[in-house]
Amino acid sequence: MGGRGIFVTGMMWSPALAAFLTSLIIKRPISALAWKWGDTRYQLGSYLVPLGYSLAAYLIIWTVGWGKFYDPEFVAGVAESFGLEKLPKGLVIVMYFILMGTLGMVRSMSSALGEEIGWRGFLAPEMYKILGYTKTALITGCIWALWHLPILLFADYNSGTPAWYGFSCFSILVISGSFIFTWFRLRSGSLWTAVILHASHNLFIQAIFTPLTLTSEKTKYFYDEFGIVIPILSLLVAIYLWTRRGELPASK
Repeated sequence: MGGRGIFVTGMMWSPALAAFLTSLIIKRPISALAWKWGDTRYQLGSYLVPLGYSLAAYLIIWTVGWGKFYDPEFVAGVAESFGLEKLPKGLVIVMYFILMGTLGMVRSMSSALGEEIGWRGFLAPEMYKILGYTKTALITGCIWALWHLPILLFADYNSGTPAWYGFSCFSILVISGSFIFTWFRLRSGSLWTAVILHASHNLFIQAIFTPLTLTSEKTKYFYDEFGIVIPILSLLVAIYLWTRRGELPASK
């Protein structure tokens, strides 16, 4: 990863910098970016929804045989790094899941916050005022997908599938994800729902389920953000929330 992850961190914070600069230009206080916590049930839902669709996706992948649970080399590395070499492998996996799913969220949120200040803190609410939910989610999702395109094509942000396939799957995931993120953001009135959604999605897929999977040549077409399974399940969640768009506050 370029710059030991520093380049990616900088990229993820560029939407926030754009939002801050735009707020400065139009003389709007940064405090207007929905920093309030809001109803905790939406924050909890924001954490659980990505866990739900990612866990379901990997259970399908492992059950069908597109990948296998688990990768012994990865688990051995986890055991060594945490000083758990003497514990059974199953317990190592459980402890890793708990530690990453709690303490790991702090680090994941620090990166996700940069993007979400821009996408759902500023852009989505402003577009919602004039376009409503469906068009706002669709357009911001397309912008979000295209924003990732350079690192998908020219860096290592992919799973090794052909570029057209990886970007197609990723675009379905991101655009459907935009419907999920926008719904939670508008329903809760809080930026933190989007931050938690983003952090939870990245954490469970990139740091837990994908590295736990023992892969074969065909696995890359089905798992991670560039395979087809997670995008399909994300799309189903998006369709469900779209049917509940009437619960959102009226656009102004």
